[in-house]
Amino acid sequence: MALRFYNTLTQKVEAFAPLHDNVVRMYTCGPTVYNYVHIGNLRTFTFQDILRRWLRARGFELDHVMNITDIEDKIIRHAAAAHQTIYEYTAQYTAAFLEDSATLRLERPEHIVKATDHIQDMVTAIQKLEAGGYTYISDGSVYYRIAKFPEYGKLSHNDFSGIRSGARVDMDEYDKADARDFVLWKAKKEEEPAWQSSLGEGRPGWHIECSAMAMKYLGETLDIHTGGVDLAFPHHENEIAQSEAITGKPFARFWLHAEHLSIDAQKMSKSLGNFHTLRDLLKEGYAPEPIRYLLASVPYRKKLNFTFDGLRAAATSIDRLRNYKLRLETAKFPDGTNTKLEARTQEAHRAFDEALDDDLNTAEALAAVFEYIRDTNSAMDAGEFLAANAIGALEFLRRFDSIFDVLAPSTKEISLSDHEIDGLIAERIAAKKARDFTRADQIRAGLAGQGIILEDTKEGVRWKRQ
Repeated sequence: MALRFYNTLTQKVEAFAPLHDNVVRMYTCGPTVYNYVHIGNLRTFTFQDILRRWLRARGFELDHVMNITDIEDKIIRHAAAAHQTIYEYTAQYTAAFLEDSATLRLERPEHIVKATDHIQDMVTAIQKLEAGGYTYISDGSVYYRIAKFPEYGKLSHNDFSGIRSGARVDMDEYDKADARDFVLWKAKKEEEPAWQSSLGEGRPGWHIECSAMAMKYLGETLDIHTGGVDLAFPHHENEIAQSEAITGKPFARFWLHAEHLSIDAQKMSKSLGNFHTLRDLLKEGYAPEPIRYLLASVPYRKKLNFTFDGLRAAATSIDRLRNYKLRLETAKFPDGTNTKLEARTQEAHRAFDEALDDDLNTAEALAAVFEYIRDTNSAMDAGEFLAANAIGALEFLRRFDSIFDVLAPSTKEISLSDHEIDGLIAERIAAKKARDFTRADQIRAGLAGQGIILEDTKEGVRWKRQ
């Protein structure tokens, strides 16, 4: 069966092949580096990593660009509050994102590009829009006139026929149903960073950043554009309006959007304050592999509700996979080949591949793996599994792990400071007082996982390192 993806643009599952040669030209909206990314963000980046790996497994080459948004409204506010330049402020969070990505075993795209390194490219793109009559100036800022682009709304599938002419917005993010002319170049404001340009002194709007960088590195038409579902409007809608107005050609052939990660059935977000960072989870004793497994286990177009029970179940699944691999590598099986089991291995390969070909159905792919493990473990117990069958079984595990990448234990040690341990103990005490015993047990288990032993006494909680 052909590789196929759900295309947000057409609202259909479509067979995929690159437009040119064997190279997939793919653009990923990366992080806005004003804070540590949370695991909701990392859910989207994990999906993009699975996508990368599966495209390559299917024989394609990749030319993949991820942007780093390091100039934007929130960044300016946070940098000012920290009394730092935007370069000083964003450098720490850019480095942290790259470190978190490596910890979670996310492959690095071929190009990671920063917005502030491409200001002139954005100015040039805006000049082309000006030449086409797509812009106007108000109070020194340059705006995109969306009424000039009749196809506006074709990605988000919203009806914007009642657009108010001349209504405009300066903010980078705005309401889902609020289609207004958006800013391309913001005139300089007091105490905000600005660049000299032919458009006047100022800075780019958020939306033009991705259009300019995507086309600079990947050309006028991309094969795949990915991001979180929350970016479909206004950000990706505006990217299409800008890019297609400049080139007259389709901007991206396939749009793939990852659904939200929720916690307690609410979208996980920094604005709601209900988020966990990867660093939070590592400090509580959870290893990177179960986190990656959990984020990848639910197909990307379905919402994933994060729970600590789910995280522990992911760890149990990985233990089962590792124990099975160890059994294959160390058990003494009788010589020969069981042809029925050889056919079962080929069937498992086929089921795994077909699941991922079907819009990256990771849940079905994992089901194929664990059904195979169940069947072959039973065959081992019955003495029917022969030495040559182990070769195919290990090859199937390698196929699985080339995509999911969870079998090798992490070698990175996470060491808690005394202050961090005391903070977690205080949180545990508060949880017990609130009768939140699940959270209290989570903290104790997480500390134990890092070799921190707690002892509850009449005088209070004592702890020691093993």
